[in-house]
Amino acid sequence: MTPRGWAVLTLGGLVLALLVASIVLVPWSRPPAPRADQVAALGELPVDQVAHAREFRSALRPGAYGALVFGLLVALLLGLTPLGARLVELAGRPFGGHWTARAVLGGLAVVLLADLLTLPFAAWRQSVLSRYGLSTHGWSGWAVDLLKSYAVSAVIGAIALLGFYTVTRLAPRWWWAFGAAGAAGLVVLLSFVLPVLVEPVFNRFTPMEQGPLRTELMAMAARDGVPVRDVLVADASRRTKAVNAYVSGLGPTRRVVVYDTLLREATPAEVTSVVAHELGHAKDRDVWTGTLTGALGAALAVVALYLLGTWGPLLRLAGVDSVAEPRAFPLLIALVTVAGLVAAPAQALVSRRVEARADAHALALTGDPATFEAMQRRLAGINLADPDPPRWEYLWSASHPSTVERMAAARAYAREAGR
Repeated sequence: MTPRGWAVLTLGGLVLALLVASIVLVPWSRPPAPRADQVAALGELPVDQVAHAREFRSALRPGAYGALVFGLLVALLLGLTPLGARLVELAGRPFGGHWTARAVLGGLAVVLLADLLTLPFAAWRQSVLSRYGLSTHGWSGWAVDLLKSYAVSAVIGAIALLGFYTVTRLAPRWWWAFGAAGAAGLVVLLSFVLPVLVEPVFNRFTPMEQGPLRTELMAMAARDGVPVRDVLVADASRRTKAVNAYVSGLGPTRRVVVYDTLLREATPAEVTSVVAHELGHAKDRDVWTGTLTGALGAALAVVALYLLGTWGPLLRLAGVDSVAEPRAFPLLIALVTVAGLVAAPAQALVSRRVEARADAHALALTGDPATFEAMQRRLAGINLADPDPPRWEYLWSASHPSTVERMAAARAYAREAGR
């Protein structure tokens, strides 16, 4: 069998594995959240709060979707015309056009150019966040965070680019197999490394101070059977007023992180409710699930790019001879961008199902639906969330159930539990 035949077979196997993993690991059934309860919950929220949140979201929308459309156009312009290939050549010219210069510097130049062209949309978003009081740091702080993000992306990108194009040169017929394995391995590695090495670049983390709240949180984790290395507090207040918490890391790097804004704005019982939700993610191994599906998706993408890269008309549009050469990197970016947009609704759906399961876990663990509902009200008010967003936007990009859905789920739980 030819390498292409093996690639087709591998692609089918990866698609099947991803489907099986999604069916088995993703909670497709969700806790009840009757629409009647959602409508009632919406009616009980302060009218001015809802109006203010919707005004804020409307102000964000042009920049958000403008960036999406413009970013797609830039990716297609660079990838489906010879412009991207020429940019890669130009970046490698000072080094004699050596393939490593084209691969690393050319690839980073393409990504940087795309980022710079969409930078006005990022600035728009920051201006809206500042105008509505959600951002607490000025333009200098925003610029520093942006530069940090570019630096981290450049380091990871340079390693990935050098590794990928080294493989394409050493194994020109079978690079897709080694590349798929490498992409999957990189996803797994980053799941371990990002919480330890990258997150501290943007926030300072300190252990939650000893006291009743920390004792309760650690006791709850032990009662839940979830090994947690630590409960950390992130200094999020230096850049935002938003409240949040999350679980990150795998195995020995797993920790629950709480924003300092959450500790300031919420009651201890509400903080406990939020952390119970995060423990649900750990209990159900959601980080492992995301890592596994991400690794399978990354491997699948490499094989799919190899197969698409043998299509002559596509190569002629990009002005390249092979998808495996560094000059074809803009073409790969264009294909990945289109694939990401197509997959966005499915990824959002999976995320909402996972988050709904974590909500159910929090309700069962704390047995306190009233506090859970109060916390959802507080989250929506401080984060300026639209409690019942437009249906099209919800289906396209919502990673969490809406505020009214979460409040309705708490009310359904309370009725079932007789509380």
